Amino acid sequence: MSVRHFLTLLDLSPTELEALIRRASELRKMQHAGEVYQPFVGRTLGMIFEKSSTRTRISFETGMGQFGGHAIFLSPKDTQLGRGEPIEDSARVISSMVDLIMIRTFEHEKVERFAEYSSVPIINALTDDFHPCQLLADMQTYYEHRGSIKDKIVTWVGDGNNMCSSFMAAAHQFGFELRVAAPYGFEPNPDLMEKFKHCVSLVEDVQEAAKDAHLIVTDVWASMGQESEQNTRARRFAPYQVTPSLLDKADPEVLFMHCLPAHRGEEISHDLLDDPRSVVWDEAENRLHAQKALMEFLLKDKIKLS
Repeated sequence: MSVRHFLTLLDLSPTELEALIRRASELRKMQHAGEVYQPFVGRTLGMIFEKSSTRTRISFETGMGQFGGHAIFLSPKDTQLGRGEPIEDSARVISSMVDLIMIRTFEHEKVERFAEYSSVPIINALTDDFHPCQLLADMQTYYEHRGSIKDKIVTWVGDGNNMCSSFMAAAHQFGFELRVAAPYGFEPNPDLMEKFKHCVSLVEDVQEAAKDAHLIVTDVWASMGQESEQNTRARRFAPYQVTPSLLDKADPEVLFMHCLPAHRGEEISHDLLDDPRSVVWDEAENRLHAQKALMEFLLKDKIKLS
């Protein structure tokens, strides 16, 4: 059987994604009930980080521990990856010693090349182009609070970045309508806009984009590596701050999400995370459970499931 990778949401079918979200919710309940479930005893996850992280490292490392497995943190400064060893060689060697590999890096092409030469599943834990693991947590969170997201309206506010790109793929895979409200010059990838035009649209007026939305999502104005653009972006993005009054334009049952870390007073108002419609803390925790479900899925042919 060929190795399955998770580089974007398109690597799984809609049916597989729906099942994974339900399983993630089950795993959350099991963990909260104190149930010990360790299908990964003797299994190892290699964690390659070229970008720093809080939620990604903690969630993957904790998830492997809860599953009875082991996680190894690999940074470029501590391995030959940072000394010029070809990705192809690193992929062959590392995958011969571990059962899973997650990679958090800059260029998406790196995870694609790694997957091409890896003998074990590769998980994209974030690239400049996509952040599919975050979308699993987001979809799980919506499912737990509101049920199916199919046929709902989701509004993305802000930069057309890797999170926005993954929401575009999610709209296609999960069957919802995505409205993108982004400043001129910061719109999403035009190729992806064309590819997903059946479920994604640009809405210039952020107030109009929020109208009747069931979920509103945003992200920081300047992502990692864009710090030099902070002042310019702050001016351009100021009209796109998400506030409780913007949520008031949406459906009465609207939820608000943010992948964190959040900059209060910039992309969100100081009080937004305390709004009862905000579910960011559940969203953050669900990185753990969604990724456990993903790892279980990718190794399902090698482990005994309960």
